[in-house]
Amino acid sequence: MALLKLDYPVYSLDRRLLLRAGTTITDETLKTLIASHRTDRRETRSLLQHGTVKDDILALLRLPPVNTIVNDEKQIFKIMKIMEHVKLVLPVLDSIDYFMKHDPYTYRHILVVFALSTLLSLNLISDYQIRVTESAAGPTHDFGKICIPVSILRKTSPLTRDERNTLRHHTTAGHILLSYYLQDTEHLAVRVAKDHHERNNGSGYPRGMNLNDRAVEIVAVCDIYDALSASRPYRPISFDNRSALEEITRMAERGDVSWEVVRALVAQNRKEKPHFSECSVSLEKRGVPPPGNLYGVVADNAAMAPA
Repeated sequence: MALLKLDYPVYSLDRRLLLRAGTTITDETLKTLIASHRTDRRETRSLLQHGTVKDDILALLRLPPVNTIVNDEKQIFKIMKIMEHVKLVLPVLDSIDYFMKHDPYTYRHILVVFALSTLLSLNLISDYQIRVTESAAGPTHDFGKICIPVSILRKTSPLTRDERNTLRHHTTAGHILLSYYLQDTEHLAVRVAKDHHERNNGSGYPRGMNLNDRAVEIVAVCDIYDALSASRPYRPISFDNRSALEEITRMAERGDVSWEVVRALVAQNRKEKPHFSECSVSLEKRGVPPPGNLYGVVADNAAMAPA
């Protein structure tokens, strides 16, 4: 696998330069960076006890389309109990506040992905401690977006190719920043931040690798679902729930994501909540993308072409 080379610099939330553009990311690069951060704010605190996070998650779980997936009070109680054990280092909690203030779309998104990935982990992972660990990666998957200009995150028209490349930088930036703050390049949250846009068939980014990590894929599928089904600056009208699930089904048909994780998501959409192993997924497509959808569209010199 080719080494990653930074096309853009990586800054901490307080705008300290950590790595310059052009730096090649190696184990030695990350070890040197980690060694520079031995005593800086490694205290952890509960995410659900931070600000209004718990109340905001509960409110989001009761709104469409998420309430189609999570619509049972006992189920909500179970996932909240798991999430109560998740503790994050202070810089990550600072990023939650940053997004709440400057980019409410990302703030909402990380909370929903946190809840949904916890739910799928509950169904796909048997060991409780592993479920806790894996759910902790949900709210950190987009941590690298602190390095992306807010003007790009909140842009309502199609991104240019340069802007899209800048946005894609958030995966590598998240990998570096979480390695730095967690003092661990192999931590699950680090892997999820780096690889949640990779795909099973190698069609993703930043490395175009074949994703073969169930924990990362759980977050990736939840990330895709919410990106489709929630409103965004570039798409005031979201995909309806059926259309979003059908789009993810297409991805499974192409080999982008595994059928097992897709079945787990679809099973939660069914009224009777069958076990994912007993859930059959219809290949019929009746959904319609929303009007004016700009998802995956790139603008260059006022011309628009598929990304």
